[in-house]
Formats: sequence, structure tokens, C-alpha cells
Amino acid sequence: MLKVSASARLNRETPQADPCVIVIFGAAGDLTRRLLVPALFNLRRERLLPEEFAIVGISRESLNQNTFRRNLERSLCDFGMCNAEDDDWKWLLSRLCYIQGEFNDSRAYQKLAKLLADTAKVRNTGQNYLFYLATPPRVFATVIRHLGAAGLTREEDGCWRRVIIEKPFGVDLHSAQALNSRVLRVLDEHQVYRIDHYLGKETVQNIMMLRFGNGIFEPLWNRNYIDHVQITVAETVGVEHRGSFYETTGALRDMVQNHLFQLLTLVAMEPPTCFAADAVRGEKLKVLAAVHPFNAQDARSNVARGQYGAGKVDGQDLVAYRLAPDVARDSVTETYIALKVMIDNWRWAGVPFYIRTGKALATRSTGVVIQFKQAPFAMFRDTPVECLTPNDLTLHIQPFEGVTLRFGAKIPGPSVRVGSVAMKFDYQDYFRIAPRTGYETLIYDCMVGDATLFKRADEVEAGWRIVQPIVEALAADHATTISFYPAGSSGPKEADVLMVRDGRRWRSLEQFSGTVS
Repeated sequence: MLKVSASARLNRETPQADPCVIVIFGAAGDLTRRLLVPALFNLRRERLLPEEFAIVGISRESLNQNTFRRNLERSLCDFGMCNAEDDDWKWLLSRLCYIQGEFNDSRAYQKLAKLLADTAKVRNTGQNYLFYLATPPRVFATVIRHLGAAGLTREEDGCWRRVIIEKPFGVDLHSAQALNSRVLRVLDEHQVYRIDHYLGKETVQNIMMLRFGNGIFEPLWNRNYIDHVQITVAETVGVEHRGSFYETTGALRDMVQNHLFQLLTLVAMEPPTCFAADAVRGEKLKVLAAVHPFNAQDARSNVARGQYGAGKVDGQDLVAYRLAPDVARDSVTETYIALKVMIDNWRWAGVPFYIRTGKALATRSTGVVIQFKQAPFAMFRDTPVECLTPNDLTLHIQPFEGVTLRFGAKIPGPSVRVGSVAMKFDYQDYFRIAPRTGYETLIYDCMVGDATLFKRADEVEAGWRIVQPIVEALAADHATTISFYPAGSSGPKEADVLMVRDGRRWRSLEQFSGTVS
């Protein structure tokens, strides 16, 4: 079988990005060190960065340029991505600059404007600027306001200016609307790229290709053939040192409104007229608009919340959430949440979507299971077959990226017995893909002006409109609706009730991770 090198394919078919300078606010933080600079390094190795390119880091940390560069180099070496003699790293290193500044200090932006102008002359970047806000959410609007005041968001003479905003985009509907309003006073919508790193994963992008590019799946993708859908995002880590953040957020706000709803919309959307950004995002918005609204009773009967207690994860002891730093000892913040979601449209009427996410679970896994309806059973009535193997399609997103199709087959022998078999497709094995951070595609798309994988303002607000009634209903009596589960388990038993009462059950976390069939 011929296998295609991903790098070779990209070199042949994907054009280099536009000349530009990437400015990273919060450049001394973990996101830059662990994900953004490694992603840019991968883009360089794939020859997708232009020669006319530079990176400017800005942060409150008092670092000189050499220290900034050494810190990033050490991180890449620790991750095993390169060594100090790597030619591609030397290329990137020569284009790294750093300035220290407070995000609310206008003088920092004047200093930045001068550095950008000088860099544009030296690197011939054409005054194209991409601003990446790897900062706490509370300063998003502040940074954008100062960028506008400094004239750094103004697009003139054919140059572009774009801003990438990390999640969370608001903590409820009101705050999301307020943030959108403040951002759009300075920027046009086409300049704003609200990022969700899940959409950078190959399998997530492949959902549209799988659905709309294959004649064996597209006709079956509806209520006539699909029994239900399961979407799981499971983490083994606990809250770690993010207790103060998590106490005001919880799993519902942190994960459901963004990551899980992104997966939901890609699975459930109608085929767009084309794969242009607004066509795709318009169809995703229609899915969110069709989600059956949650009232107070729905929030109690179709939502399960949990919080992890003490236990073992991967053989290591983990203290209860309530004992984590900066967490209240009587906290009722959920670290796990499961929902039953119904979509009121022609394609999905009557098909439940069960979604769940949690921390301190037994296995790290993210995936989607499409459960097909059972085949008629009558023809097997005179055989030893007692039940038919369910047919399902599993989209593995992390840590294993691929697709598994499960179906029944006759076990060899004189009697009629059925066994479950699986056909698996593994991205890394088939395409020989080098390890990636998930940010490469997203950063590249922003550099070329493709907003398909980024959220529009109306999509963000539509997600919050679904979540807001749940937030309000649970706030009214959340002390009585929180359940507890031991760290290292699959979650609270109350989440199982959502499935069992409908005659269904959750797939094991191991199946989502790709470790079992």
C-alpha cells in the first residue's frame, strides 16, 4: 500500500502563508512555550512559513531577548522536537524578538508599533500583523482597545491585521455579548479569529470529509439509520494549580459551550453549499439554533454533574478536588458534566446526542460514536444468535487519531454465531504524520485568511444561549445536584442514568481512546 508523507504532500499542494509578523501577547507563558512556538516550528519544517516572517513576543515578564530565546529553545529540546543545531530552529530563532510591557500601558503599544515598523523593513513583511492573545481572558478587550488606539488594527494599502482570541470567550451569555461588543468596536468581524484548538485536530476536520465526501456514509447520516450519538472529552488530569479559575468556571462553562458544541455542530450540520468560511459557519449556527432549549426541569432531568474525590489515576494518588489549592472546602463546582441534547430539525428529530466531559477520569480520550440502529432480527430466530452486534462508527480524536467501524461477522464453525469485528484507520500509521500540537492548521489558516475553523460572534452567543438556562437552573439548587466520583473512575453513576433510562449505555473510555475495539 502506498503511504503519503504529510510533509511532502503539504510541500506540493499547500501554498506558503503570506509575509507577516506574529505578535504573541503573553509570550512568556505556557501556551507559547508548549504549543504556539512548537506549532510555528512545525510549519517551518513543512515550508509553510514565508521567508518574510518574524515573531514578536510581548509580556509583563522582565526578560531580555536572549533569555526569551533560550527558554523557548530549551522547551523544544525538552519536547524532543529539535536541538540547538537544527537549521529550521536556527531560522526561527533569528526571527524571534521580545519586548516587556504591561497590557494596559499605552507606552508598550507605542514601543510595539516602532518595533513592528522596523521589523517590516528588515524582514519585508508587508506590514501584515497577526496578534495572538495568549493572555488571561480579562485583558482581551484591553489589549484590543490599545491596539486600535495605536493604529495597529487599521488595514490600509493592501495589508491585513488579524487577532486570534483564545477561549474562554465570556463566562455566560451576557459577558460574551459584552465582549463581542467591545471587540467589534475596534475590529471588523473578518479580523477576529476566535480559536478552539480542538478544531486543529485532523480527525475533527475529517468529520466533514468523512460525512460529505463518502457515498457509504452520507446517505446513512440521519434519523432513519442513526440511533444516537455519543461525544466524550475525558481528561485524566485534575484541576492542578488552576483552582481559582476552575472555581468560577466548572466543566459546563469550560468545555461544553466550546469544545463539545464544536464537535456537536460538525457531526450534526447540513452540507454547506461550499467549504467557504461563512457557508460552513452558517450551517453550524443552524445546528445550535435547533438545539431543544433547556428549561429548569430539563436541566435537572437531562443533566448530570459530578465532582471528583480522592483516588488513583495512572497509579498515582490524586487528592479530592475540594483539597486542591484555591478551591473551597465545601465547593459544589462540577468537574464532570453529562447532558442529553435533542436537535429539533428534520434530520435529527428523535435522535439523542449524549455528551460528557470530566477531569480525573480513568483514561484520557476524546471521540465521537455514531451508533446505528439495529438490523431486523427475524432471520436469525432459528439460530443460536441471541443478540446482534451493534454497528457503530467511532471517530477517535485524542490521544489516538483515527476511525473505527464496528460490525458483526460470523464466527468460523458449523453453527451460526456472531462476533464483533472492527476495521481501524490510524492517521499516524497511514499518512506517517509527524507529531503536531493541533495549532499548526489554525495558525496557518489565520495567516492565509481562512476563517472556516474559527467561531463567529453569533456562533459564540448561540452556544451560550443553550448553556445559560442550565447555568441558571443549576445555580438555584446546585448543592443538591452535585454527585461525587472517585478519581480514576469513569465518572458519577448519575451520568449512567441518562443512558440507562433510554435503554442505552455509555461506551467505555478505552474505546474512545482507541485502546480497545
